[in-house]
Amino acid sequence: MSTPEARPDERDDDPAHRYTAGLAAEIEARWQSHWDSEGTFETPNPSGPLTAAGADKPKLYVLDMFPYPSGAGLHVGHPLGFIGTDVWARYHRMAGYNVLHALGYDAFGLPAEQYAVQTGQHPRVTTEANIANMRRQLHRLGLAHDRRRSVATTDVGFYRWTQWIFLQVFNSWFDPEVDRARPIAELIDKFSCGSRPTPDGRPWDELSVTEQRDLIGDHRLAYLSDAPVNWCPALGTVLANEEVTAEGRSERGNYPVVKRSLTQWKMRITAYAERLVDDLDLLDWPEAIKAMQRNWIGRSHGARVDFGHRSAPIEVFTTRPDTLFGATYMVLAPEHPLVDEIATADWPTGPDGLPLPETWTGGAATPGEAIAVYRRLAAARSDIDRQAESREKTGVFTGAYATNPVVGHDVPVFIADYVLMGYGTGAIMAVPAHDQRDFEFARTFGLDVTKVVAPPADWPIETADWSDAWTGGGALVNSHNESVSLDGLDVDDAKAVISAWLEERGLGESTVTTKLRDWLFSRQRYWGEPFPIVYDADGRALALPESELPVLLPEIDDYSPTSFASDDVTSAPEPPLARAADWVNVVLDLGDGPRPYRRETNTMPQWAGSCWYELRYLDPTNTEVFVDPEVERYWMGPTDDRPGGGVDLYVGGVEHAVLHLLYARFWHKVLYDLGHVSSPEPFGRLFNQGYILAYSYTDSRGVYVDAFDIEERGGRYFHQGEEVTRDLGKMGKSLRNAVAPDDLCETYGADTLRLYEMSMGPMDASRPWATRDVIGQYRFLQRLWRNLVDEGSGELRVSDGRPGDDTARLLARTIDGVAGDLVALRFNTAIAKLIELNNHLTKANEPPCRAVAEAMVLLLAPLAPHIAEELWAKLGHPQTLAYEPFPVADPALLVSDTVEIPVQFNGKVRHRLEVPADADAATLEALVLADARVIELLGGAAPKKVVAVPGRLLNLVI
Repeated sequence: MSTPEARPDERDDDPAHRYTAGLAAEIEARWQSHWDSEGTFETPNPSGPLTAAGADKPKLYVLDMFPYPSGAGLHVGHPLGFIGTDVWARYHRMAGYNVLHALGYDAFGLPAEQYAVQTGQHPRVTTEANIANMRRQLHRLGLAHDRRRSVATTDVGFYRWTQWIFLQVFNSWFDPEVDRARPIAELIDKFSCGSRPTPDGRPWDELSVTEQRDLIGDHRLAYLSDAPVNWCPALGTVLANEEVTAEGRSERGNYPVVKRSLTQWKMRITAYAERLVDDLDLLDWPEAIKAMQRNWIGRSHGARVDFGHRSAPIEVFTTRPDTLFGATYMVLAPEHPLVDEIATADWPTGPDGLPLPETWTGGAATPGEAIAVYRRLAAARSDIDRQAESREKTGVFTGAYATNPVVGHDVPVFIADYVLMGYGTGAIMAVPAHDQRDFEFARTFGLDVTKVVAPPADWPIETADWSDAWTGGGALVNSHNESVSLDGLDVDDAKAVISAWLEERGLGESTVTTKLRDWLFSRQRYWGEPFPIVYDADGRALALPESELPVLLPEIDDYSPTSFASDDVTSAPEPPLARAADWVNVVLDLGDGPRPYRRETNTMPQWAGSCWYELRYLDPTNTEVFVDPEVERYWMGPTDDRPGGGVDLYVGGVEHAVLHLLYARFWHKVLYDLGHVSSPEPFGRLFNQGYILAYSYTDSRGVYVDAFDIEERGGRYFHQGEEVTRDLGKMGKSLRNAVAPDDLCETYGADTLRLYEMSMGPMDASRPWATRDVIGQYRFLQRLWRNLVDEGSGELRVSDGRPGDDTARLLARTIDGVAGDLVALRFNTAIAKLIELNNHLTKANEPPCRAVAEAMVLLLAPLAPHIAEELWAKLGHPQTLAYEPFPVADPALLVSDTVEIPVQFNGKVRHRLEVPADADAATLEALVLADARVIELLGGAAPKKVVAVPGRLLNLVI
């Protein structure tokens, strides 16, 4: 890697009007100022304050994933997607579309808060400075955003509506009868009129106010719950799963994270699991991303089964109810709420009347002691670690037994960390003969293994001799009682029979479950959206009325949550807002007179604002509603070719393939159900751009050294004389390999940087950065400028003649090819075609005709807009080319007299040959066999067979 050169090829004796970095900077600044002052890229809405002429065109909504305004500023990897969407949007403006393209900032979050903790500077000051710097850097790239529409999640006018949307979720419930969210008032009406019975059958009016509130609270889409969460004592905050590493440590700071039960806000996203899976079929997304969403949701068809116990039935979910006769023990997640209820006070004797083995008891004096010790061990492990296939199976016996409903026998109940509360019911029936994890656990604990699915004939006959579980199909065996027999049935038929049997007896039913868990929505941070929630004297959560919005963050002196020793697993969150006593404790009149209340002191997660920002770009100045319905319908409503509606092109990194997209889809669906938006999906088409990679270098200590101070010798790398290790990966300030776009713009100009980033490879592929290669695109722009502008006088050098036949045909092919490439986001091949055309004009060594020059400039405009605008003006056009029609190729000139065909040898292309377009198979064969290169490749041998496909290819079988 090398640093950008200082103004390459600029000398004192340069022609006065040569295209240099200095001239590029002048041109770019002038046109950016022109676009800003003229409002060139201000996009009209069909109604409201942003209405203007042009909304009658076909619309196109282009969106980049919300960037976070880092204090480190941008490096050249960051704007890759932004430049790509800008090129695509500019092309479509020229193609006649009303294009909406805006950019805002996902500005709440931990980094600004941590900086505030370190410096004492308010996070808003840091955040707004970072936004200003990022806006400046992006503006220098000439991105054609409608700047009036830019928002930040930290803007009070924005998070007022984030709080409003939270209230919509809080004041809704999911009605399974209509498969959609409905206002909570409708649920109260159902209970009140008796059309929906209360859980214990009492009339609604006989329930106390407290009981009514609790019952409604159990149905809300946003609710408080005591549940296992990722608690990081050292950070003093709860973390989402995505903020915890596979090693069970915090992504920020690398501190230990433990599982513990805390009261937190959650979103009932699981109610939407079926629709979140099914509606993927409405979307034009990469199949790999859809698969990741389906796998994360993890929809499974199976049965719910009740195992009897004297305290309460233990409910399990299984995808293999056919194996129920082989369930020889049960396992509960250590966090399961029934564990303490079913655990016995003392150890019972074992099944053989002897004391229990130590593997069952963990060496503890009582089940309670064993459970407490094991829970502490399990809490220190991440979910990924707990489910690792290679991990030794551990657990302890609860002292309790439950009844297998099909055999009537009691089976022991264990807790083990390989079972998670996050899937199914947090309890499993263990069938060790036919599940590998259950098999390994059974072998460790000496538990019975009962075969109920016949393995193949070559499988060991006796179950006791098995070294692994048989997890395949086969006929059922050993699976009958006095009222049902599965013996001889295949797996699918057996599932249906046993599920029906369970349902008839009230012991279970067929059902669907998912791995998806409800969304943890609380954060113990200052720099986030305050909840529009207060608590009454009884500690019950109440929603604030809309008139109380926005709930503003208070000014405080200490921005850090209370932290604890990293091993203090009994600690509990103490958010920074809890210290703002005057803000926390308020007197409000919520309809029953002034009363004291306590505000919620947690804040919303950073995900909240990014769940709906695409809607606010549509109508960012509206103070009456979060988006005007007509405006939303115009930009995002369903169409015949896009039944899910949503953004027309959404571009961002694959790292957001699951969580951001899933959360945003969930919020959008709630808003859709409540009639606030017209489309069931927020993002109709998704494109994942690749990444710009860079080499980093570490010394013998593993410390990163300056990548721009590396010397290469014979394939080895040295820093100040010491050999270092080279790795290809991310670019970043901490890796000491970041290249700032400001530096490249200063050295070559923004248009050169844009062209280089778009030419490096396909948009969806990652590619290594090489500063030394940037100059290739700089040279291209210099040659193009020189073809059209006299470097000495600055005058235009074009003729008024007609292009020659070769030039006309090449121009037509270039127009057709570039248009197709831009539509398909193949920017690298579009640039290659433009370079080929420009090289053709250069070789002609004469001024190009005006028609070719103008077409060339318009073709270049989406990719390098500043130089294109300048040349367009020199060609005599007083108006911007931003809305000029994109060139259209003459179809007659696209018909070629010749065609290039690949010549294959045993199916592998070894040569290409230009042949008449109308050559038949015999002529094609004769021409190929007479070609000198083909004769050389054959080496004097005759092919065994010739397969000629006229106009397509010829294959020689040798």
